[in-house]
Amino acid sequence: MDINELPAALESILFASGSPISTARIADALELPEEIVERALSDLSDKYSFERRGMRIIKLEEEWQMTTSGEFAVQVRRALELRKPPPLSRAALEVLSIIAYYQPVTRAYIEQIRGVDSSNTVGMLAERGLIEDCGCLELPGRPRIFRTTPAFLRAFGLESISELPSVADTLDAEQPDGQLSIDMPGSEDSGVENVGEQ
Repeated sequence: MDINELPAALESILFASGSPISTARIADALELPEEIVERALSDLSDKYSFERRGMRIIKLEEEWQMTTSGEFAVQVRRALELRKPPPLSRAALEVLSIIAYYQPVTRAYIEQIRGVDSSNTVGMLAERGLIEDCGCLELPGRPRIFRTTPAFLRAFGLESISELPSVADTLDAEQPDGQLSIDMPGSEDSGVENVGEQ
């Protein structure tokens, strides 16, 4: 492939994909080394941000995705008549934090830390696409284990789980009523209200 066509090819792949796609898969499709593709994706992402375009290219762990800019979330939501999801409750944030910091974890582990039944909260977070079932432990009863998803990273403006703030930092961002507002995965606003958008 002509290297001058690479940015356009990357845009086409990311736009057509709609969901996160790995650098390795893109490199394989373009028959180029991963390092070249990774650098080109990073440059393209920087260009989109610098030019303040309506689209952004974001990295989620080892995957890339084209999304709309959080700056225009209100307008996009209004145009598409999307309803803003309700904010996450304190209980949901507690469960999400436990999973994010200790993943993969079982529901029993979450409940051991919280001291209360968390099945409904785990189910709600899975429905929103923020966590996912990632298998079973090889123990009696084969308990299910959960981890965060790329949608979680996107919602909190992270490229990787390693970028999670320390627990002390997260306490400073909490609202007095104990609620933070978070958008549904796949919606145009990829930020978390009162914590900061991308």
